[in-house]
Amino acid sequence: MAKPLMAKATAVWLVDNTTISFKQIADFVGMHELEVQGIADGDVAAGVKGFDPLANNQLTQEEIDAAQNNPLHKLKLKFNPSATGEEKRRGPRYTPLSKRQDRPNSILWLVKFHPELSDGQIAKLVGTTKPTIQSIRERTHWNIANMQPIDPVALGLCKQSELDAVVQKAAAKKAAEGGVMSDDERRKLVSTEQSLEMDAAPKIPTAIEGLETFSLSEEPEAEKEDSDPIVDADSFFNLPKGGGDDEEEDDLRP
Repeated sequence: MAKPLMAKATAVWLVDNTTISFKQIADFVGMHELEVQGIADGDVAAGVKGFDPLANNQLTQEEIDAAQNNPLHKLKLKFNPSATGEEKRRGPRYTPLSKRQDRPNSILWLVKFHPELSDGQIAKLVGTTKPTIQSIRERTHWNIANMQPIDPVALGLCKQSELDAVVQKAAAKKAAEGGVMSDDERRKLVSTEQSLEMDAAPKIPTAIEGLETFSLSEEPEAEKEDSDPIVDADSFFNLPKGGGDDEEEDDLRP
């Protein structure tokens, strides 16, 4: 499906001048619904002047009215010869000069948080080269010490919908190959037995070994008989036997 020219500016105009839902606008201009909501909140496309799709022969008033009356209606772009072939365009993505210095930061973010993406996918997503991506992966980039990972969507280098599509494609390919991602790879949880190749049988920690046989029940009669006999108080305290004091008293008599 062909997209309108100046998609973001068209979205700004539709948000400001119509009551069409964010979902309908996002589907029409090829943006993510959250990006359109960000335009309405003033967080996205600040300072962008709206592009009137009616005056520029991209929409009709009847199409806008139908979309406003029916939230499920999808806007249809009028035929625009200048937009023909836009979906089939080949070659690297163009990055404005003002944002090219931010590309290494976006590559570092993708390498850190989406290691399942291949170099080719990252290069196509943010418009860079494979040697640059490889140098950032290996931390041999000349400016690696001053780089900070920044989301490429926040930098405006790609759309959220494009990032989501690439990540889903890479995750599906990883799952089809039968590999298990690590915690750093999308933080996908797997069982301990699968990730560490451990037996499924539970093991008792060494700190409590031997306590599994501990019982609070009474001892058997045989064990009671083998126990040490009860001693009297005199033998327990090692008191001297009687008679010694009487002999000493006899020696002291005149």
